[in-house]
Amino acid sequence: MSTDPAPPRPILCFGEALIDLHASGVDAHGFAASFVPFAGGAPANVAVAVARLGGNARFAGMLSTDRFGDFLLDGLQRAGVGTADVSRTAAPTALALVTLDAAGERSFIFHRERTADLQFRVADFRAGAFDGVAVFHVCSNCLTGPAIADATREGMQRAHGAGALVSMDLNLRPALWPAGADALTQVWPALHLADVVKLSAEEFAWLAPDGEQAALDRLWRGRARLLVVTDGARPMRWFHPDAEGELPGYAVTVVDSTAAGDAFVGGLLCRLAELDATPDRLDHLVSQLPRLHAMLRFAAACGALTVTRQGSFAAMPSGAEVLDFMEKQA
Repeated sequence: MSTDPAPPRPILCFGEALIDLHASGVDAHGFAASFVPFAGGAPANVAVAVARLGGNARFAGMLSTDRFGDFLLDGLQRAGVGTADVSRTAAPTALALVTLDAAGERSFIFHRERTADLQFRVADFRAGAFDGVAVFHVCSNCLTGPAIADATREGMQRAHGAGALVSMDLNLRPALWPAGADALTQVWPALHLADVVKLSAEEFAWLAPDGEQAALDRLWRGRARLLVVTDGARPMRWFHPDAEGELPGYAVTVVDSTAAGDAFVGGLLCRLAELDATPDRLDHLVSQLPRLHAMLRFAAACGALTVTRQGSFAAMPSGAEVLDFMEKQA
């Protein structure tokens, strides 16, 4: 009889994969001399982060049949991400022009009109896609249109039905929402379907116009049992309905912050999957503070290492690199 441990159950990341076009060089007039394509897109980044860390990662979404779509599919597969849940369409690939300031902080200009990632529908979920899944992960960029929002919420509900943990990183990009749209009315129903929520400090403030406690009270009315709020190199904060705390981050030289949050989420989901953190067990795991702190420190190390490199898929560290980084930092 084999004594080998069972492989970790898959983490299924749903949503957009797109091309990040990074400015390179400056011409005589002060404009970017060229733009270099990098594979990206928040949920796709998380899937790559999980795979690079040694986890069992799959990606579900709609990719274009154009050359950029081929580039994204190849990037996912080369990283070790399962792509059986990918569908293809003739619609074009979404593009994000990424500009980095002197501190490595990024800003985006999006080209995302009727693009491939927005074409995924409920019917595109593969039969059996949620069987055996440990975690189903989404972000708010797939709530910006009615049909893709329906698919996102349906996926979250199907994941619940399959016993999977549901994770949501808000990853708010106001430029992706239609003019005049009230993003809050779309975001809150999805947040209430998530067991684990990750926010940036700016996103937490956006969700909390009436104060943090009011936002927390509203969040706990849904399924959420763990909220993590990151703030760059500043201490991260974590919240549970019955407890809260904070932990320091890692001080590093930032080259490119584009995928920092996605790397953090990938590290956290890897640890949760390894612990078989089902919705029923999440309260117990969060109550064990040394274990919770270890998970969050590992996630923070993933994010810290990622910002020292350029790109998204290309910047994700391996598990060995993260452990070596943590040992040196300790």
